[in-house]
Amino acid sequence: MTSDPTEPVGSPRRLDFTKGHGTENDFVLVPDAQGSIPLSPSEVAWLADRRAGIGGDGVIRVVPTALAGEPAVMDQASDARWFMDYRNADGSVAEMCGNGTRVFAAYLRREGLEQDPEFAIATRAGLKHVRVGAGGGHGDGGHGGDGRGAGARETGETAYAVNLGPWRLSSPAEAAAQGSDALVKVDDHEAVPALSLDLGNPHTVVMLPAGRELDELDLTRAPLVQPTPLEGTNVEFVQVLGPGHIRMRVHERGVGETRSCGTGAAAAALAVRWWAGGGDAGADGAPRDQVTDLWRVDVPGGTVHVRALPGDQVELSGPAALVADGTVELPPRR
Repeated sequence: MTSDPTEPVGSPRRLDFTKGHGTENDFVLVPDAQGSIPLSPSEVAWLADRRAGIGGDGVIRVVPTALAGEPAVMDQASDARWFMDYRNADGSVAEMCGNGTRVFAAYLRREGLEQDPEFAIATRAGLKHVRVGAGGGHGDGGHGGDGRGAGARETGETAYAVNLGPWRLSSPAEAAAQGSDALVKVDDHEAVPALSLDLGNPHTVVMLPAGRELDELDLTRAPLVQPTPLEGTNVEFVQVLGPGHIRMRVHERGVGETRSCGTGAAAAALAVRWWAGGGDAGADGAPRDQVTDLWRVDVPGGTVHVRALPGDQVELSGPAALVADGTVELPPRR
């Protein structure tokens, strides 16, 4: 049973929901086939609350693209039947979420809303193209032979690869001149240089300096970023483990530290690749063919893979799991 937007103020509202996660970056999905379930910021925050509500890093409303109510999204309806209406845990509207796209795709497949092995989904950051059963792990050529990618085989979950679309440096001239374009300060340590990237949502990537341990960072508070981004930013802290292999922790805007961040993993890999000379204006001018395009990114919640594609696009692959379904009664509106 779903809610009726004509219900009077103070009436209980019941919602069907599904709980899912991608490398433990977890979401509450709310099906809205009629485009008739408006969720206020406070209701989103309640759904995402791990004590009072269901709990999640974000909330995704599953709505037909043609009924999105946002012109820029509805323009995508001819290419994508379903819109991923993504909200941060604090109730704020967000462009999209990399791990969320995989969970969204898994839901569409389970419900029979998409049946092809490749399809597009609509987001506020444009169309995102999904391949089901696509790996992306080292040595599999981007296609897991058993329908699961390298990370998914470890968990028994189906893998999904999502072309996240174009990425860019936020301040390319400054980055090319200095190797960075921002400063990030966390806990009581001195500010360190960072690189800002735009993947449809904002990211600021920090390569940890020698002597700093990734596990010791205090991310209970938002890192301080200078210059301060107008719309906030996700902040990724990276440690290189080997060629094409990094570890990452992330503080997401509007959420806090999460167990994983898909676009954050892509931003982290692209930043390290750029620092190694893999961009069109690489930090040291190294030839592109000496820099790997395929990266393994280990996060607290598991492993995802990132592939740098031609035309400054990027693909993210990894597992997605749907773990629970139910019905919840929202607090009365005031």
